Amino acid sequence: MSEAKKTELGQLGEFGLIRHLTENIKLKHEGTVKGVGDDAAVLDYTNKKTVVTTDLLLEGIHFDLTYTPLKHLGYKSVVVNVSDVYAMNATPKQITISLGLSSKMSVEALDEFYAGVYAACDEYDVDLVGGDTTSSLTGLTISVTALGEAETDKITYRSGAQPNDLICVSGDLGAAYMGLQLLEREKRVFKDNPDVQPDLSGYDYLLQRQLKPEAGKPVIALLNELGVKPTSMIDVSDGLSSDMLHICTQSKMGCRIYEDKVPVDPTTAMLAEEMHMNPLVAALNGGEDYELLFTVSLADYEKFKGDHDVKIYIVGHITEESKGACLVTNAGEEIELKAQGWNHMK
Repeated sequence: MSEAKKTELGQLGEFGLIRHLTENIKLKHEGTVKGVGDDAAVLDYTNKKTVVTTDLLLEGIHFDLTYTPLKHLGYKSVVVNVSDVYAMNATPKQITISLGLSSKMSVEALDEFYAGVYAACDEYDVDLVGGDTTSSLTGLTISVTALGEAETDKITYRSGAQPNDLICVSGDLGAAYMGLQLLEREKRVFKDNPDVQPDLSGYDYLLQRQLKPEAGKPVIALLNELGVKPTSMIDVSDGLSSDMLHICTQSKMGCRIYEDKVPVDPTTAMLAEEMHMNPLVAALNGGEDYELLFTVSLADYEKFKGDHDVKIYIVGHITEESKGACLVTNAGEEIELKAQGWNHMK
C-alpha cells in the first residue's frame, strides 16, 4: 500500500497556506466585525470588559508528537486558552493562532491539527480571527491568544478570597498527569522493543484527560444559573497545590485542604498504585486537569446542594494568612502546601 500523499508547505507558500487553513471559517459573533483577511481583526465589545490570555506550547516541552495525535493537539491548544478565560468568570469569544513550522510538517498534517482547532472553536463557540505562520528549526511551536468578555461586576480574580470561604474544585484531579505517565511508559517500552504494541486498554479516561481535556464552560454556566459569583478563581493547570498557592498569595490568605476531600477518579488511583505512586501526589502536583478551582462564601453553600450536571467538590476552606497554607492529612497532621507542580523553567 502506498503512503498517503504529503504536500510540502513550500508548495503553497505562506499566503497560500493561510488561505488553505482559513478559507472555511464562519464567524459566530456579532462582536467579530472583521476576522481573518486584513492586517488586524476588528472586535466590538459594548459595555463589557475584555479579557485576554496567551499560551505558548513547544514540541518536546509541552507535547510529544510520538503519541499526541495532531487533531487532539489542535483541540487542546484551544482548550488551554479558553480555560483561562473561564477562570476569570468570562466567556471566550475569539482566538488567534500562530505557528512555528518545521520542514517535516506537511499540509495534510496541518489539516489534521486545524480539524482539532475548528472542533474546539465549535465546542466553545469562539471565532478564529487571525494569527501567523513562520518556519521553525526546533520543531512545532504553537501560540494561541484567547479573548473574552464579561460583565464588569462578574469578573473574578485570584485575589478576592476571604477567611472561611469554601474552596471548591469542579472535577477530579490527577487524571491528566497519570495519562501522561502511561503514555511515557509505553513510549519507553516501544523504544526498547518496536515490535511490542502499546498497552493502553482500560485507561481511556486518563488518555482523554491528557490528550483532549475540556475547559470549564459548564461550570461557569452552573455558577450563573445558581447566581453564585466566586470570590476567587483559577484553572488547575499546574497542580492543585501550586494553583491554590496562587490564590493564597494574591488574596493574602492561608488555607486548609483536606486529604479525604480531594477528588481522585478510581482509574487514576489504580494506575498510580500500579506505578508505585501516591494518587494524592498526582492530584496535588500533576497539573493539566483544567478544572476550575474557586472559593465561595459560606452564604452560597446551600445553592450547591441538589442534583446538577456539574459535580462541585468542596476540598477545604480559606484561613487567615498567619495560619499558612496546609494540607490536613487523614491522620489530622497539617503539612505545608508547596508548589511542586509543573515548573515551566525546569
